[in-house]
Amino acid sequence: MKKTDLEKLKGLKIAGKMNAGATPGRYGKDAAAGAERRERRKLDQARGLIPFAAKLDAELVKRLRELATERATTVDELLDELLRKGLER
Repeated sequence: MKKTDLEKLKGLKIAGKMNAGATPGRYGKDAAAGAERRERRKLDQARGLIPFAAKLDAELVKRLRELATERATTVDELLDELLRKGLER
């Protein structure tokens, strides 16, 4: 091997080590976000809430979000209120 080829390989090794060094920070950040989600899930379960997914029209969702911001509440709380009123009829 030529001297220049050896130097290129050294450079590649250094670059590889530098790229590998940045990875653990990303995983640490994601782990903290996961802990927050778990805590929120536990609080929701304590309040008797369960996740409920539904597909809604985009225009309807837009109106729900606007109404929630007008009332200074969350979309979840607004949906709860509207569903309860609708089921009472």
